[in-house]
Amino acid sequence: MNISNETKIGAFTAIAITILILGYSFLSGSDVFSGSNKFYAIYKSVEGLSVSKPVLVNGFQIGRVSKMQLRNDGHTIVEFKIDKQYNIPVNTLAKLVSTDLLGQKAIVFELGTSKENAENKDTLRADVQGSLAESLQPIQTKAENLITKLDSSLAAVNKILNPDFQKNVDRSFNSIANSLQTLEGTTKKIDNLVGAQTGHINGILSNAEDVTVNLKNTTGSLTGITNNFQKFSSDLANSNIKQTLDNANKAVADLQQTMSKINSNNGSLGLLLHNDTLYRNLQNASKNLDLLFIDLKANPKRYVHFSVFGGGKK
Repeated sequence: MNISNETKIGAFTAIAITILILGYSFLSGSDVFSGSNKFYAIYKSVEGLSVSKPVLVNGFQIGRVSKMQLRNDGHTIVEFKIDKQYNIPVNTLAKLVSTDLLGQKAIVFELGTSKENAENKDTLRADVQGSLAESLQPIQTKAENLITKLDSSLAAVNKILNPDFQKNVDRSFNSIANSLQTLEGTTKKIDNLVGAQTGHINGILSNAEDVTVNLKNTTGSLTGITNNFQKFSSDLANSNIKQTLDNANKAVADLQQTMSKINSNNGSLGLLLHNDTLYRNLQNASKNLDLLFIDLKANPKRYVHFSVFGGGKK
């Protein structure tokens, strides 16, 4: 049986059209050969999302975006076709996420923990994640700040590489080298001085050691003195100091009273100190007594008469 070329061309054309339709349906999110469930989610913005974008769970594709329709309130309702073999909990979150730096988007299902599964044509919770470029914006800001600081550092380096600055640096290093040489010479002199005075230093250390030993031996005596002082303090504290002070105060008061009487005109001492009459009388009496003794010495018979026989004239 011979098949004409026209028939072959017609069959080939029909097959090509069928393949084209099936390919277009697959690319548009329609699953031709297997059944699928439809789910919906409403987004405020679907920038970067288009029909036939994959629906992923932990990076594994379970369906595609099959339809997108703008509502009157400006929100977009997105339809997903999910293979029937996958169960979707009712509290699953359909998150719109970025897949590259160009802003391309995909739908990621974050499966919920509910034991109840969503039914066909149910509406899931929706969420929009910031684009990858937006998430990299803080890094971009830090990078810009880093570049600015790097420019400042390079400017400082260029300033350091200035010939005048290099001359100053060389001069500074030369000064440091000279200072180190001077310090080295001083160190040698100190070493020589210490070496020459080693005997004296050893003697000083020996004397210091002897003083330490003597001080240690004296510690016992100091302890005894301290104990005696503590005992004296205790005895002094236990003594009747108050009574002694009272007696001393009383004696002082009596002395003051006596001195007051002496300073007054009362009494012999007071009259003797303040009235010269008594002094003059005593002086006259002493003078008369002297005259009496002189006359007695000159004329003893006038005052004393001795008689051997006792019959004489008085």
